Amino acid sequence: MLNSTLIAVTCIVAFIPQIALAYVGPGAGISLLGALWGLIVGVVMALGIVLFWPIRIMLRKRKAAAEAKNADTPEAHTTEPAASTKQEPDQTP
Repeated sequence: MLNSTLIAVTCIVAFIPQIALAYVGPGAGISLLGALWGLIVGVVMALGIVLFWPIRIMLRKRKAAAEAKNADTPEAHTTEPAASTKQEPDQTP
């Protein structure tokens, strides 16, 4: 009985907020905020990259499908022959 009462009182006292008589100077505060900012940005960037990766693959597949569809349309085919990039040998004697 005494043991459970002691545990209950300890938990109640531990979780009651107390006034903290502490001072955080400007240097320590800015250092803390900078470290916290770096941690938050790092986590957000990591999650963003992991979540954007499948979307990026989907967009590439959609673009490839659209290009394949456009290549099959009659407007994509021209009636003029393509210009030859092969150079003819010089015929001078």
